[in-house]
Amino acid sequence: MMPTSLSGNITLALTLFAVCSLATTAAPASAKSRRADNIPKGFLLKTIQWQGTTYRYLVYVPADYTRDHPWPTILFLHGSGECGTDGLKPLGVGIGTHIMRHAERWPFLVIIPQKPEVRDTWAQYDDLLMAILKKTEREYRVDTTRLYLTGLSQGGFGTWALAAKHPDLFAAAAPICGIGDPNQASELAKIPLWVFHGAADPVVSPEADQKTVDAVKAAGGDIQFTLYPGVGHDSWDNAYDDPNLPQWFLQHQRPAK
Repeated sequence: MMPTSLSGNITLALTLFAVCSLATTAAPASAKSRRADNIPKGFLLKTIQWQGTTYRYLVYVPADYTRDHPWPTILFLHGSGECGTDGLKPLGVGIGTHIMRHAERWPFLVIIPQKPEVRDTWAQYDDLLMAILKKTEREYRVDTTRLYLTGLSQGGFGTWALAAKHPDLFAAAAPICGIGDPNQASELAKIPLWVFHGAADPVVSPEADQKTVDAVKAAGGDIQFTLYPGVGHDSWDNAYDDPNLPQWFLQHQRPAK
């Protein structure tokens, strides 16, 4: 979901997007840095062909990215307010705005797809998301043992659903103001989870989220739940502004295959 008050953030985000994209064309400062500087950096607009349709999505490439080593990677799922086909709206709400403010906290490649239709669930686009992941792995040095999942509102629901479906793919997941299925607790218990919700959320019930958390705990899962007192639906700002969240992601790594 995207409150009206955040509409100004969209304009700011799109402006910064343009700045980031243009900045990547600058000439390398030295021969030593040429290899890194020749790689476009910032929030980059990408496309993929899937089932006869072209989909736009974003990939965030850190300023110090090089191909010298694999990079931890985050898949971010936006909320209903950012649905569409432009590829840019998801940058205005959630993880993208916090990367802009504190890029030093986020030493990750970050994949930001866009769901076209509000009425659809993220689970319906699972094959597309996996195709985008594979494409990103071909284009960048993704550390497949440190692949993380997070999302807000509709993307929080999607994070729960994809974590349950792919517990052996993601090293950790952080659903925000979404609800998972307690009946999937045994699968969710296979992946470390940090769940966030506003205690005063009028859109998505924190009590329902608590039921899934309790079910995962009962199944022996590694899960923590942060409930923000007095915070409404936009608990993603609290979550992504917490410097402990990116560090928590980095603490988790799947065994190499």
